[in-house]
Amino acid sequence: MMKRVVLTLCLAMGVQAGALAQAVPTYRFSPVNQWDIQKTAAYWNPIIKHVSEKSGVKLELKIGRTSADTTAYVLAQEVEFVFSNHLFSPEREQLGWKVFGRRWTPPLQGQIAVPVQSPITKIEELAGQEVVFAGPEAFVGYKLPAAHLAAKGIDVKPVFAGNQNAAFAQLFAGKAKAVGSNSALVDGYALREGKKFRVLWTSENYHDLALMASSKVPDKDLKAVASAFIGMRNDPVGKAILVKASEEVGLDAQAYFLPATGADYAAYRKFYQTAPANLR
Repeated sequence: MMKRVVLTLCLAMGVQAGALAQAVPTYRFSPVNQWDIQKTAAYWNPIIKHVSEKSGVKLELKIGRTSADTTAYVLAQEVEFVFSNHLFSPEREQLGWKVFGRRWTPPLQGQIAVPVQSPITKIEELAGQEVVFAGPEAFVGYKLPAAHLAAKGIDVKPVFAGNQNAAFAQLFAGKAKAVGSNSALVDGYALREGKKFRVLWTSENYHDLALMASSKVPDKDLKAVASAFIGMRNDPVGKAILVKASEEVGLDAQAYFLPATGADYAAYRKFYQTAPANLR
């Protein structure tokens, strides 16, 4: 009889433990692959581990091979959280993703640049030449430069490298005459790799990418994740993780996450109001 009672208690405790384990929510988080897979993973892995521990909400990192893959994951409903600025077009805003934070860095600009030793000194000289970009989804690094070139009537041959580090590598290997990028990635690559650029054009300022959640994420889980991201800058362990991660990829060492809403990305929406049809 005693053995039966003990067995029953063990089974009950096992079922209860299993139920508790199942109760821990797990979501997939996909940041845009801004650098390359290795650098992007090196930046995000410690951050996501910290946020998961602090929030009690398990996040699994899902990094695409190219900078466009995060958007593909969103459209295929394969992720619940993203770090992206690819979802502000009128069509994609209908998907219902919500901005809950953003990364503070110095303002981003779209740029067109060449190696400092290049004979090209103005963008008009790029007519008919190959210009390399990370990918067609890159808002600051592709859509802004491409729209400016189109507005100036400068017809170039776009080449998509898959991610920004690959684009820079193609530029310095002589496979393209110029590169399109965001200013932070140009500065970071120059710092890490000891390369020098001549910037031919710079756009107006834009906020860095947004932390966003699918409408399917329950409010309590979203609040817990948001609080963990935003709280990193005031947590000694969290702040140390941010500093080290930023140094790893050449970001401003003071970069941190702060609260944000869709209203903070009004400049992105304004772009789409007048952008060429192929860039919307």
